[in-house]
Amino acid sequence: MKVKKVNIEATINAPLAKVWQFWTEANHITNWAFASDEWHSPHAENDLQVSGKFTTRMDAKDDSFGFDFSGTYTDVKPNKLIIYTMSDGRKVNTEFIEEGETTKIEQTFDAETENPIAMQKNGWQAILNSFKKYADSK
Repeated sequence: MKVKKVNIEATINAPLAKVWQFWTEANHITNWAFASDEWHSPHAENDLQVSGKFTTRMDAKDDSFGFDFSGTYTDVKPNKLIIYTMSDGRKVNTEFIEEGETTKIEQTFDAETENPIAMQKNGWQAILNSFKKYADSK
């Protein structure tokens, strides 16, 4: 069975260096790595290098549900590209494209088979939008 690829994107109103910093540093990740205001990210670890691992804890604020989002980096090109494999084996490719004083993020991920594609795309886009809101406000 062929893996379905899902694409999302956002343009951040910030220069590339700032976007990269906010995307990759654990102290920033905890401020945006959730899909809605009912969730938060209390902890993140990020070893941003090939074979390095990352873990981001995502919890519902009412403690009803939570999970670790984790994986291993397979390619890192500073200020350009991050590719990783999630703990369930799916691949994610994140590109950073400088566009003057803004930065476009294009992300492609392998869909899982449990949930509808539209639900997955909306969830990932909501997290990317949360990043945009955080980065745009700083």
